[in-house]
Amino acid sequence: MTPITIATPHLRPAQHLLLRFAAGLMLALAAALPLAAAERERVEDFLAVTGFDVALDSLAQAAENAPAMLGLEEDSFGADWDHLAQEVFDTATMRELALELLEPTLGDGPLDHAIGFYGGDLGKRLVEAENRAHMRGNDAADEAEGEQALQQLERGDAARVEILARMNDAIDGSGTSLRALQEIQIRFMLAARDAGVIELPMDEGGLRALMEEQADELGAVLERSALANAARTYAEFPDTDLRAYAEALEEPEMQEVYRLLNAVQFEILANRFEVLAGRMADQRPQQDI
Repeated sequence: MTPITIATPHLRPAQHLLLRFAAGLMLALAAALPLAAAERERVEDFLAVTGFDVALDSLAQAAENAPAMLGLEEDSFGADWDHLAQEVFDTATMRELALELLEPTLGDGPLDHAIGFYGGDLGKRLVEAENRAHMRGNDAADEAEGEQALQQLERGDAARVEILARMNDAIDGSGTSLRALQEIQIRFMLAARDAGVIELPMDEGGLRALMEEQADELGAVLERSALANAARTYAEFPDTDLRAYAEALEEPEMQEVYRLLNAVQFEILANRFEVLAGRMADQRPQQDI
């Protein structure tokens, strides 16, 4: 994994965490343009059928990378670090945040469309595979496994690589996951600075400019990681199933669903990192980054 550096080689992005959600995360909630708000019980059913509830739970793994994103070591925050991280990234809290965001914005039309697809035979099998991938995590061994699977396809099955790329393009063709990753890092670093956890050698404008300079390189890393992740996650599915999935993802109603879900995931991640920054200040003296 290629690190992003800011005055130190220790600042690392959590791009694999974002990629597991297959997404462009930076669109505003208003972009969903719902026809009518759905009732909470229906939204809860929607989360379960689509597997978004498991994706939300797996966001808790993001806390593992929090110190490294600031150029710090995990043991800098004492023996209670794991407890603190679990408390901030509490799964019940994140699900409640998602419901609060989705209930007034998820329209009945897109909701029914997504449930119709993911509640079918292919959809159920896809959700099962995606749920396994979410909760399995994505450490170095998992990343290596995905990269190996992708390289094997590139050597002997270019058509399948094209299908996987089509799927990824359907959910993030505009590259919004890159901008989301950068925005999450910026918000986290600024919150940590304001809480006195770190000192930054530049202001927000300088930080954004540096991120922009590194955007092309990081974008290439994200694209490659997304393909490798897909190669691993959908290894047991035949091409016909994946073509059908790509077609389903390209439908306007599903595009609307993903825009909204991805925006919700982005906001929850950014929110939890900002809260974590404040809590980290209670466990560690101020340090230079």
